[in-house]
Amino acid sequence: MIEPEKFTPDFRITATGNPALPGIVFLHGFLGSGIDWLPIAELLEARYHCILVDLPGHGGTRVPEGAEPDSFFSATVEALALKLKKSFPGPLFLAGYSMGGRIALALLLSHPELFRKCIIVSASPGIAGEIDRADRIRSDEGIARKIELNFEGFIDAWYEQPLFATLKTHPLFSEVQKKRKQSTPRELAEALRLLGTGRQPSLWEKLKDNGVPVRFFVGEKDVKFVEIGRQMVNLCPDSAMENFRGCGHTLHIENRALFAERLKEFFNIHHNS
Repeated sequence: MIEPEKFTPDFRITATGNPALPGIVFLHGFLGSGIDWLPIAELLEARYHCILVDLPGHGGTRVPEGAEPDSFFSATVEALALKLKKSFPGPLFLAGYSMGGRIALALLLSHPELFRKCIIVSASPGIAGEIDRADRIRSDEGIARKIELNFEGFIDAWYEQPLFATLKTHPLFSEVQKKRKQSTPRELAEALRLLGTGRQPSLWEKLKDNGVPVRFFVGEKDVKFVEIGRQMVNLCPDSAMENFRGCGHTLHIENRALFAERLKEFFNIHHNS
């Protein structure tokens, strides 16, 4: 068990809505920050207290000096669990996208008592094989160096990936890209080295132990994560996959209204007046 008192990142959290209402914790993806979720939070805050977390290396949460690559992912999960337990009355609802979805899934499986229900968006339980994880660590190190050497060029190239094809044609794309370029390259590079998929302990074998209702949200055009979603549903009790027609990896940006509506339906938001 990680001892979180030895790892104390100062998580910056933006909260909206009435603290007396049930809380939803939102975890963003790589390159993002908690405020990426503000447009969704604005659609929900009449019914929920929305808790928008900046993950290490993003927004206002820095990567601690001397962080250990082999334990940082698990330490982050434990530290965040402790922060939520101390700061917000539970049980809470939980939603995470991509990198934040991986962290959310780890949180859920290690601290199920903290959560009522969970939504995992465009994310995986990690990489099962040690050799494949090592390959991913090497690949992520190459990406981290690109971030440090030419950040603007990296951002432009990042969004050329097929994963983001539907986002690139979306009216909000230029706004998203501009916001990403305002981030701190050194912090992002360190976050990738420490929180990348290769550094995450595989959660595939732990899915069978889940006891909290889960939905895996995927974009119809995000073929890789549609398949990952199918595999997770087969292994994870009390789970289902929801497909977003016409959307890709960033479905929570591409169709915010539908995302908020699906979230409310699953979290039974109207029963929490």
